[in-house]
Amino acid sequence: MTTLRKVNIIVILLAFVIFILVLHHNLLGLSDILKREGSDLSPLTLQRIDFIPDAPESLLDDKTEQEIAVVLTAVEERLGGLIAAMNSISTNTKSKVVFYIVAANDTVGHLRAWLSGTELKNLKYKMLDFDPHILEGKIRVDPDQPESIKPLTFARFYLPNFLPDAEKVIYLDDDVIVQDDILELYNTPLKPGHAAAFSEDCDLISSKFLVRGAGNQYNYIGFLDYKKERIRKLGLKANTCSFSPGVFVANLTEWKRQNITEQLEKWMKLNVVEDLYSKTLAGSITTPPLLIVFYKKHSVIDPMWHVRHLGSSTGKRYSPQFVKAAKLLHWNGHFKPWGRAASYSDLFEKWYIPDPTGKFNLIRRRSELVQAN
Repeated sequence: MTTLRKVNIIVILLAFVIFILVLHHNLLGLSDILKREGSDLSPLTLQRIDFIPDAPESLLDDKTEQEIAVVLTAVEERLGGLIAAMNSISTNTKSKVVFYIVAANDTVGHLRAWLSGTELKNLKYKMLDFDPHILEGKIRVDPDQPESIKPLTFARFYLPNFLPDAEKVIYLDDDVIVQDDILELYNTPLKPGHAAAFSEDCDLISSKFLVRGAGNQYNYIGFLDYKKERIRKLGLKANTCSFSPGVFVANLTEWKRQNITEQLEKWMKLNVVEDLYSKTLAGSITTPPLLIVFYKKHSVIDPMWHVRHLGSSTGKRYSPQFVKAAKLLHWNGHFKPWGRAASYSDLFEKWYIPDPTGKFNLIRRRSELVQAN
């Protein structure tokens, strides 16, 4: 009995020792787990989660995929300008640009052949038809010079008709080239209640770089006839700085809300009856109704995004340094960069792509051709 009792005591002691050892081992394991969990709460460990660093990149991808709608017009005798504009825009951006080209029927085939036969064949674009009958009763046509009116110049008035689902668009004349990322122009901030942003004609940046004695700036009196009572009743200050409609950014949601197209048509019809535009109209006949409708109700584009008047004379209007720094160049005026006497034509030719059909050719002086050869 005594021997059996001793064996039982030894077994119990061994069992207790084993229990203590197991308990100690488990407590050490629990301690390690708690330490690891405590370290996981450190902010530094957030960097080890794979999807966190990728999040900003995915956001940038979404921005890159944002569609930038650019509206231009296609006129047969000016197609070279359109080609250069599209090439300069697409080359200088990584954004997804979609060109909406408003064209007459006789130009569509030629333009498609030009695009498909060159490196521009992969550009995303859509052809839009403009019905000139929509202008009946809204413009005065000189029977002796019926060709003086270019219906497509009024396409900018009907942007919501062409892009009914778009919220924001850029409109560009076909005699421009872009030297920077068009996304920056697209992101021009528009103030609440403003349907468009234009570049004003009396901006100070471009005037600093004007060659002395070249050109003048404009104001409202250069576009509207202030002798007419209807104009005077509007209360538009004659010395108000005018703006250029050749380049602008439009908020089409606000445009439709304010019935901008209908307002423009109203003033077009009134001009036909009452002759409200200035007799010495200092620019396109599309400008006066825009000046009335957007009087003190438009935002402003960075002046470097619309350096213009390059086509107003054959001389060098700006310094070479300024022209190089400009983000968009506009040959508004009589002398176009595809013509014989244009200034800064070398900047245009950088983006011009010859017509594979041979229908369109640059017009150059004989001396320029000799130098080129």
